[in-house]
Amino acid sequence: MTPSTLPVQKDPFSSRKPRVAVLKLASCDGCQLAFLGLGERLLELAAAVEFVHFAEMGPLGPLTDLDITFIEGSLSTREDLETVRSVRKESRYLVTIGACATSGGIQALRNLTSGESLSGIYPSPGFIDFLDRSTPVASEIPVDLELWGCPVTGEQILGALRSLLFGTTPPVEHDKVCLECKRRAIACVTVTMGVPCLGPVTLTGCGALCPSFNRGCYGCFGPSENPETSSLARKFAGLGLPPDEIARRFLFINSNAGPFREEGERWRGDHSHER
Repeated sequence: MTPSTLPVQKDPFSSRKPRVAVLKLASCDGCQLAFLGLGERLLELAAAVEFVHFAEMGPLGPLTDLDITFIEGSLSTREDLETVRSVRKESRYLVTIGACATSGGIQALRNLTSGESLSGIYPSPGFIDFLDRSTPVASEIPVDLELWGCPVTGEQILGALRSLLFGTTPPVEHDKVCLECKRRAIACVTVTMGVPCLGPVTLTGCGALCPSFNRGCYGCFGPSENPETSSLARKFAGLGLPPDEIARRFLFINSNAGPFREEGERWRGDHSHER
């Protein structure tokens, strides 16, 4: 599949190029860089669609009459919330990309503390109209497609665009990182090295990047289908991790994702006397 052969249907997009926007909220820009990392393929893609708003690439056109909108970043301020509500009305398809947009990302770690923690980051936090919590975009508006990852990959972006231009959504990945390790003949870092790894409860999508370098998975692509987080947490305890460290494993990149948040909360603080 190459962007130059992306099919552009007259219905629903009529005879003009589909209008695409890439929007940033509270984030690090890493998922937008997945577009730029496509290199020559991005130029081919630009021949099939019109990027009307994409700050990282240059165009800053109005966020109106959009066919496909990609949103990176979590809802962290009142301005973020107003922006996504407006863009939702103007977009045929709305796609959230990356951990921040799909689960709240790193910013959602502040949900675990009091709002006073912001004073340690911003000298005058009162000037920023923060929401009480950092949340995923789908918590406030309907989303047509969520692409998980920290960051997402160029192949995810191209696959999503190709499917949406057909008027469909791409297939959902269900395999865990562990299966990717087996396909790539990567020895299990937990079994062979005693390294804590979230691979058994995390969706693949990265190609088992961290285990290929003898590091445990950080859960970048979010919780897998029916994740056995409690069993994995007990395994971590058996490896010698204290409760707070077990909690940090789950309350990290996708800390606001349901299964990870619930397991992490169960281990916050020293509750060893209860187990």
